[in-house]
Amino acid sequence: QVQLVESGGGLVQVGGSLRLSCAASGSIFIFSTIPMYWYRQAPGKQRELVAHIIGTENTNYADSVKGRFTMSRDNVKNTVYLQMNSLKPEDTAVYSCSAQQGIATYWGQGTQVTVSS
Repeated sequence: QVQLVESGGGLVQVGGSLRLSCAASGSIFIFSTIPMYWYRQAPGKQRELVAHIIGTENTNYADSVKGRFTMSRDNVKNTVYLQMNSLKPEDTAVYSCSAQQGIATYWGQGTQVTVSS
C-alpha cells in the first residue's frame, strides 16, 4: 500500500499563488519511477487531470493551466509539488494527487483550493 497526503491548499485571491504538496509513504519501490498525477474536481463538475509527471522532468499539463502551474518532484522526500501561479476563480476545486505503482492506483484525500475574486 502507498499512502498519499496532500497539503498546501487554502483560500487565495485572484492572481495569487499556492504550492501544493503530496507526500508519499508506505510500500514504495522506487519513487522516482512512479508516475504521479494531480487531479482536481470542482463542485458539479467531472474530475480533471491537471498535471502529471513521469520520471524526473517529463511533465504534461492541461491546457487550462499551461504556463501557470508547474509540477515537480523531490525523490529524496518522496514528494511531488504543484506550484500554482496567477490563480483564477475557475481554479477553485479539491485537488488530489494520485500515484500509479504497477497495476495499482493510489489516491490522497485531497486539499481544497479556493480562489476568491
